[in-house]
Amino acid sequence: MAGRFETFAALHVPGNPVVLYNIWDVGSAQAVARAGAKALATGSHPVADANGWSDGQQVPIDFALANAKRIVDAVEVPVTVDFESAYSVDPAKAAANVARLMATGAVGCNFEDQVIDGEGLHPLKEQAKRIEAIRLAVGDRFFINARTDLYLKTQQYDSALVDAAIERGKAFSDAGASGFFVPRLADPRQIERIVREVPLPLNVIAFPGAPDKAAWASAGVARISHGPFPHRALMAKLEEMARAALN
Repeated sequence: MAGRFETFAALHVPGNPVVLYNIWDVGSAQAVARAGAKALATGSHPVADANGWSDGQQVPIDFALANAKRIVDAVEVPVTVDFESAYSVDPAKAAANVARLMATGAVGCNFEDQVIDGEGLHPLKEQAKRIEAIRLAVGDRFFINARTDLYLKTQQYDSALVDAAIERGKAFSDAGASGFFVPRLADPRQIERIVREVPLPLNVIAFPGAPDKAAWASAGVARISHGPFPHRALMAKLEEMARAALN
């Protein structure tokens, strides 16, 4: 287990990003592992979609943990889990929930700052306290990928937004985060600035119309996720095949 923690952390190399083609169950995990993945990551949205729930912590925590353990037990590579907002706004309870996730054998998690079933983001000081509590509960090696949803809450991708992202990234780093995840951040020039000023490996998400891997690598990205898009593409293909068979 110790080796998996170190192996996973070492994959985060600015300029040579690890690609995490997000999975949702044992079957998808094994398929992506056979394709040559060095590590695996669940996505909360595909896990929810594949099992009949909505995203946003609507997947019961016991199911999410059991699903994570089944995936970890079925593959040889490290597995990190999209754990949304750790199922609690209370620092101690969130920390206890992440400790339960670590007990499944997961080497890390995404931990986001948006208010689930509410508006906006958690105040920065409160989010930092939650990260501090999680770090205390799980020790030094577990990879806390601290996510900010700033770019998901606006269409104004200006310098002020970059400033806000940097402020959050620095605070997350000080609180004990291992990585910094900014979904919908895409502009290589903005990425370069964040990479310079935030002392954490940067994670972005591939989406239709986003720059290619080479452009992001040149800007210093250390991790590229694919989020819900693999599951959506597969379900669209399944529907297409079913229509052909049924008609």
